[in-house]
Amino acid sequence: MEEEAVAHGAEGGLTFHPLDQFMLRPLFGGVEEGTLYNPPFYAVTNATLWMALAVLAIFALFVLGTSRRSVVPGRSQSMAELVYSFVHKMVEDVAGHDGVRYFPYIFTLFLFILFVNFLGLIPTSFTATSHIAVTAILGFGVFLAVTILGFVLNGTKFLGLFWMKDAPLFLRPIIAVIELISYFVRPVSHSIRLGGNIMAGHTVLKVFAGFAQVAAISPFAILGIAAIYGIEILVAGIQAYVFTILTCVYLKDALHPGH
Repeated sequence: MEEEAVAHGAEGGLTFHPLDQFMLRPLFGGVEEGTLYNPPFYAVTNATLWMALAVLAIFALFVLGTSRRSVVPGRSQSMAELVYSFVHKMVEDVAGHDGVRYFPYIFTLFLFILFVNFLGLIPTSFTATSHIAVTAILGFGVFLAVTILGFVLNGTKFLGLFWMKDAPLFLRPIIAVIELISYFVRPVSHSIRLGGNIMAGHTVLKVFAGFAQVAAISPFAILGIAAIYGIEILVAGIQAYVFTILTCVYLKDALHPGH
């Protein structure tokens, strides 16, 4: 979250802008106050910085932290092995044994979302997963990957995912249309669920932070910030888990469309 954007208006009222924390800002070159930043084709922004820091943090934990590979693991190796085992078991339980071969891709998604979410809880930081541009790339990437994989592995049999053989014959076309619509809605819900939950939590935190500057209600606002911050820590992990387990479910449909 960025610095507090709280100021007293001309009439003495309290004015704050909880959505300012989601604005893209260039790291090099200033932007006039009150103007919307329209980046060129490529520019290094606050989103770029914090996503890069997330990648560096992942590298530090899973490469540098496990470089010794001790029989009796240290803290960093234990944490890395715990996360690895957790995601590996998730993939195997949900997508099946055949889905384990795609574990590196799913594991990368989980780590990226998890670290970006947690780093976004640091004061003055930026949460890239609050932007639909980031979550849409992740969501539509999963959608395209599992769809292409489904046709490559199963051919036209992949279309059996939309044709319910157990349903009465006259209902099958209707169900097929519904299933087709729900299938194409997957990447939208996949990305909006992640971005919306992260944005909502950070917005509420910023609102309580604004009220904390009012002496009469500041004790209650501070208690609210502490409570919501604790919830946001859970949300950061839960949203990474939800995104990953839904990816495993979609992968299972691609591997076994007839089930």
